[in-house]
Amino acid sequence: MDMVRKVHRNVRRHPLTHKSQQYKRTLPPARTIMTRSQCIPSTSFFHRLPSEVFDMILDKLSVLEISVFSMVSKEITRHVVDYISTLAWKNKMIVQSFHHSTFPEQSSTIEHYRNLGLLLKRCTLLLPTKERLKFIFSRFSQTPCFMLEQCLTPDCIGFSAYGVFLQTLIAGWDELECHRVFNFLCDVTNLLQKIEAVITAKPGVRWYQELQLRLFCRQVLLDPWSNQPECQFWLIQLLKPWPMVSQAHLLFILFGPLLPEGTLGWQDLVDRGQPHSALWDLARAILLLFGKLTVKGWTTDSMLAILEELIVIPQPWHVENVARLLVLCGSSLCYTVLVSKALKGRLLEISRLIVYIILVCEKDGYHMKWAVKLVQQICKVYSTAPERFCFIREVENMFSEITREFFEFSVAGNHLEDSETFQTLCILLDSSARFHTKFLHMFLK
Repeated sequence: MDMVRKVHRNVRRHPLTHKSQQYKRTLPPARTIMTRSQCIPSTSFFHRLPSEVFDMILDKLSVLEISVFSMVSKEITRHVVDYISTLAWKNKMIVQSFHHSTFPEQSSTIEHYRNLGLLLKRCTLLLPTKERLKFIFSRFSQTPCFMLEQCLTPDCIGFSAYGVFLQTLIAGWDELECHRVFNFLCDVTNLLQKIEAVITAKPGVRWYQELQLRLFCRQVLLDPWSNQPECQFWLIQLLKPWPMVSQAHLLFILFGPLLPEGTLGWQDLVDRGQPHSALWDLARAILLLFGKLTVKGWTTDSMLAILEELIVIPQPWHVENVARLLVLCGSSLCYTVLVSKALKGRLLEISRLIVYIILVCEKDGYHMKWAVKLVQQICKVYSTAPERFCFIREVENMFSEITREFFEFSVAGNHLEDSETFQTLCILLDSSARFHTKFLHMFLK
C-alpha cells in the first residue's frame, strides 16, 4: 500500500511540473523601448571632428547653406558662430568691392548681402538684441563703403548692400527691437550729429554732406522696405528728434528733386514750375507721415505746419510747384490744406492756389471734375451765402489776375522763357474754359 501511494504521488507530481515548464517557455521575451535620442551617441559626429576639419566642411558650403545648417542644433550654431568670427571669414565674405561696372555683378553682390543677413539672423537667434547687434555690426566695422562720407566713388553700391542686409536681418522684429537697432546705428555712424550739421547749415552749402546723408538714409533705412508701415517707422525715427523747421529741411534733403549733376535742386522749386516727377518723392513722404498720426505728439496741425515750412525752403516756392505737390498728395490732403487756410481767413492765398491747381490739372492730364469737386467742398466751409459768394468771386478775380500776369510777362520781350510762358498762358485759358464748363454743368444738373 505504501508502495502504491508513492507511485501515485509521483505520477501526479510529474505532469504538473511538465506543464509549468511548458508555460514558462511560451511567455514572450521582455522588450526594452528606446527613443530616437537614446539611440544617438552622447556626442554627435561633428563634435568628434577636429575644428580645422569642420571649418573645411563649412568652406565648401554657400552662405545660404551655412545659414540653414546653423539651425540644426545649438552645438552646430556655436560651431558656425566660431567659424564666422574669424578674420579669414570676414575678409572673404564681407570685405568686398562695391564698385562694379555691370548690372549682373551688382545684383550678385546685393544677393550675397541678403544671404549674409539671413545667416547672421539665424546664427544669433538665441542672443539678446543688444549682444546680437554688437556681434553682427562688429563684422561690418571699418568698411568704408558702409560709412557716411568715407567712399568717394560715385556709383558705389555699398549703401544698397547694407540696406538689403539690414532689411533681411530685422524682418519680423518687433518695434522695441527696431528702436534699439536705430539707436545702435546712430551710435555706430554718428548719424544724428551728421544730420544736425547739415540741417543747421544754409541749404546747398554742405552739398556733399547733404547728398551722402540722402543716400545713406534712403538706401539703408527707407527704400529697402516695400511695406508702408516699416518705411513709416524709419522716417519717423529720422524726423522725430528735430523741431518742425528742421524736419521740413530734412524732408527736402531726403526726398527733394535732384539736379542732373546729382546735387539737390533747392532753387529750382523757387524759380520755375517743375514736372511732377521732381515732386513725387516729396509727395510720397508727406503721405507716409499723414498716415501715421497716431504717433505721440503728432497731429494734423503739426503735419500742416511741417508742410508750411517745407514750401518756403530755401525761399517761398513758385506757386505752381506748391499746387502740383498738393495735387500729387491727393484729394484728402489737398482739401485739408486749403480748408486750414480758409479757416484762417487766407482767401487770396487759397484763390491763387486753386487757380494753379486747375492749371496743373490741365497740364498734367487730371480730370477737371476733380478740381470742381474740390472747390465745391471748400465752398461748404463758409456757412453763409455772402461768404460763399465772396469766395467764388475771389477765385474768378484771381483767374483774371494770373492770366494778366502771364500775358504781360510774355509780351515784355527779351526773356528766354517767352515761348514757355506763352504756352502756359494758352494752357491756363484752356483750363479756365474746361473748369467753368464742368462747374456750370454740375450746377445745371
